Amino acid sequence: MAKTTCAVVGGGPAGMILGLLLARGGVPVTVLEKHADFLRDFRGDTVHASTLTLLDELGLSAEFARLPHRLLEQLTFEPDVGSITISLDRLPGNHQHIAMVPQWDLLELLATAAEREPRFTLIRNAEVTSLLTEGDRVVGVRYRDRTQGPAAGEHELRADLTVGCDGRHSVVRAAAGMHTRSFGVPIDVWWFRLPRHDSDQTGVIGRISTGHMAAMFDRGDYWQCAYVIHKGSDVQLRAAGVEALRAEFGGLVPWTRDRLDALRSWDDVKLLDVKLDRVKRWSADGVLVIGDAAHAMSPVGGVGINLAVADAVATARLLAGPLRTGGAGPAQLTKVQRRRWWPTVVIQGGQRLVHRFVLAPRVNSDGRAQPRRRMQPSRLPLPMQLLGRFLLLRALPTRLLARLVARLIALSPLPEHAPQWARRTASTGSPMKLT
Repeated sequence: MAKTTCAVVGGGPAGMILGLLLARGGVPVTVLEKHADFLRDFRGDTVHASTLTLLDELGLSAEFARLPHRLLEQLTFEPDVGSITISLDRLPGNHQHIAMVPQWDLLELLATAAEREPRFTLIRNAEVTSLLTEGDRVVGVRYRDRTQGPAAGEHELRADLTVGCDGRHSVVRAAAGMHTRSFGVPIDVWWFRLPRHDSDQTGVIGRISTGHMAAMFDRGDYWQCAYVIHKGSDVQLRAAGVEALRAEFGGLVPWTRDRLDALRSWDDVKLLDVKLDRVKRWSADGVLVIGDAAHAMSPVGGVGINLAVADAVATARLLAGPLRTGGAGPAQLTKVQRRRWWPTVVIQGGQRLVHRFVLAPRVNSDGRAQPRRRMQPSRLPLPMQLLGRFLLLRALPTRLLARLVARLIALSPLPEHAPQWARRTASTGSPMKLT
């Protein structure tokens, strides 16, 4: 039976960052990725300023610069009357922007960097099916090799610690019996692409009208579009035909009408089933969940990836030492949740405010593309309700509010930095001198 110190389930941003950092910290680590590659479309492609700073600290900025990406320096929101622009030019540090980069390219970059570390192993086509246990302690995972070669079949991997980074439908979380608290959400999202012309404006555009909302992300030669629909209405709306979507989107964003024929069929439109939840307890003896496995985020603000990356950095910093000495017990695992709990609650609280006060009133209106039944979101605590009304009444000056939103989106409430032992210089790739 194979053995490692830390088994990381899931090769997404959190899993790959955690694997890279632990390996640099001297911890034998194995990442199990279910697929043969990272090529899945319409995944979160926003890399915020906090994550760009982390890549600088890891000595990966030059490699990242060679990836196809687009730097966005402002966010524009267009209600029916006027517009609001949030500029990122006042952010502290070296990155006054958000980068849009295909997630598969970023994950391959991280995998390549991690595979240069002698204590790192990446197993692709490894679908984790259950946990190995001894008494009440998790001691590893069972996984299925999805290839057709001689390694195909069931395998076991023992580990001192198993970390679930396997997303909102986490097998690790379910197998460990962890319970989640779910918050009602009023929306789902359709994702699709439209061609971008050189004469188009740049950046991120949010369009808000009666009954309709959309966001468009500048990807250079195309727009990555998110169209908000009422929760659970996907099947009903698709029955009207893709022509209905073209008509509705063209009415919402008129300057896209000359390219909407790019939506040839519903195969070009992907559904994001929006969830907002968090696990009450992130760990048990021998197992921990982080990222979306611990807290599924709404797409509002596009912060899910960066919050998951911050979880991974904090996990590596707090647990690398104990894992090297065999002492990553329940008390050490609990420290991860204590560190990352409050930024998670703050971000999810902000998303719930947007859901209730901005999105729900619009997707529940009489717009032709939206069902008219009303979904009641879960009741917000009184302080959050007051904060929502406070912001809606523009009690803060617009400029100050825009700066606050920019910092929360681009940096998160608690950005995490690479520990000194994981840092490298960008020019040579050699470890930075420890201080």
